[in-house]
Amino acid sequence: MLPTEKQKIARTRKPPWLKVTIPHGENYNWLKEKSSNLQLNTVCQEARCPNIGECWNAKTATFMLMGEICTRGCRFCSVRTARIPDALDPDEPRKLADTICSMNLKYVVITSVNRDDLSDQGSLHIAESIKLVKQKNPELFIEMLIPDFCGDTALVQNVMNEQPHVISHNVETVKRLTHPVRDPRAGYQQSLNVLHYIKQNNNSLYTKSSLMLGLGETHGEIIRTMEDLRGVNVDFLTLGQYLQPDSTKLQVVRFLHPDEFNELSDIGYKMGFEYVASGPLVRSSYRAAQYFLEKKLRNPPIYTSI
Repeated sequence: MLPTEKQKIARTRKPPWLKVTIPHGENYNWLKEKSSNLQLNTVCQEARCPNIGECWNAKTATFMLMGEICTRGCRFCSVRTARIPDALDPDEPRKLADTICSMNLKYVVITSVNRDDLSDQGSLHIAESIKLVKQKNPELFIEMLIPDFCGDTALVQNVMNEQPHVISHNVETVKRLTHPVRDPRAGYQQSLNVLHYIKQNNNSLYTKSSLMLGLGETHGEIIRTMEDLRGVNVDFLTLGQYLQPDSTKLQVVRFLHPDEFNELSDIGYKMGFEYVASGPLVRSSYRAAQYFLEKKLRNPPIYTSI
């Protein structure tokens, strides 16, 4: 039986736990002006993150490299797409390093659009950005959220060579929903292979991944995906509610209750994840997760022989 109009509205209307305040504040305005003046992109704006006010007022931001146009057309993402975007800004790594320094950050997340049009898919530009950011900010902890580079591990290695403290790559959704949720060039196993390669070739790097929920996945599929991520030794996991960015993107199938997120967090810890950030407004670069990771990186465990 087809759903009634009332049922459709109830299914798509945001529940009270997803209400957020309009972003404002001195630090928020400062960072907005700073990123605009230097022509730097933040995923906070491009992805319309609901936590932008909270994070920016705490001087936390996720910067997005290689422009504001992506070569892929994932159906959950609000970032604009084109087959051949503008040329890379060769001065972007320096601008990013200077901006982060002026913010006096201790932990930063850097991500990028996909650039399938480039011979190295932008991996060397990302690597140069990490290098300059580290030179300008030697005490900074860097989390790099990378594309899949079409599964080309040589390109993944370009990024690994610059030794960010955490390398993230998101599977985004469960295996069954990978298509149509993600661009056809992305792949569930391809993403797992990238995460596996990182750990296999440098076990000292922490890895992290993220899932959007509410796209029609079952509870069992979520658990199997979490198991798959632990199977390639992913250390950190974030779980959040998918929110439709505009009418052209996939609709929300279901809003998960906060209790469900709490349950998934408990399951994740039992599986062996070192940290799980799970909640309706949690995003891949969630600020609470950054606090945990910074504390962990600053105070690594001390191993003693018996």
